[in-house]
Amino acid sequence: MTATYHEAMASVLLVEDDAQIGRSVHAALSANGHDVVWVQRAAQAREAVAQTRFDLALLDLSLPDGDGVDVCRELRLAQPSSIIVMLTARRAEMDVVVGLEAGADDYLTKPFGLTELLARVRAHLRRNESRGALDPSPLEFGDLHLDVDARRVFVCGVEVQLRAKEFELLARLARDLGRAVSRERLMYDVWDENWFGSTKTLDVHVAALRRKLQEAGEACSTRDLPVLTTLRGHGYRLDPPSGSVDPARETASR
Repeated sequence: MTATYHEAMASVLLVEDDAQIGRSVHAALSANGHDVVWVQRAAQAREAVAQTRFDLALLDLSLPDGDGVDVCRELRLAQPSSIIVMLTARRAEMDVVVGLEAGADDYLTKPFGLTELLARVRAHLRRNESRGALDPSPLEFGDLHLDVDARRVFVCGVEVQLRAKEFELLARLARDLGRAVSRERLMYDVWDENWFGSTKTLDVHVAALRRKLQEAGEACSTRDLPVLTTLRGHGYRLDPPSGSVDPARETASR
């Protein structure tokens, strides 16, 4: 495989204590043009994050000197724009959910193939580069304001801290306010057109987005916010606030 110019510039943090897996993943990523820092301990990962900004991190959840979930949470706070992919042998759904809620964007369950890993890395990096393709026009629905150009969200004038994928989900649903958007369409638009992983990632990000908007609304005692509705067997819909919606805004959102 030949990496594109932008992929070749990607800085990757690999946190994996298994030497055999670490060597294989490091070699595969390096051969595809990535600049890889491989560490085997949580403490080493923290040192690396303090010294270098990473485009993407591959993070083992089971580390000999700490829990990878804690490292994930710290990395997300230190480098909000980095992509985090968990590498985990924990097959229980709750373990995966905990990792995603700690800030991870995706996960791979061990054992995994290098072909799948490289495809997932390419998909995330490609999607990360296309974030600027969103229509920069601001969106406003009741007490919710999206500054798409600055990638910021406000409820009652107070900023709500959203992760990258949470923001993209909200912006994507807002563009089709009041319309149903399928799970497949959301995965295509927010993750990647060639996505073939689990859609559990989508569910966790939607749940986190819904919780943050609800908490922000409760903090300023407003009900004038769009409602994120689950459509069983299909996908999701962002419904307009209960108050009237300005037709010009509604048209601009499509």
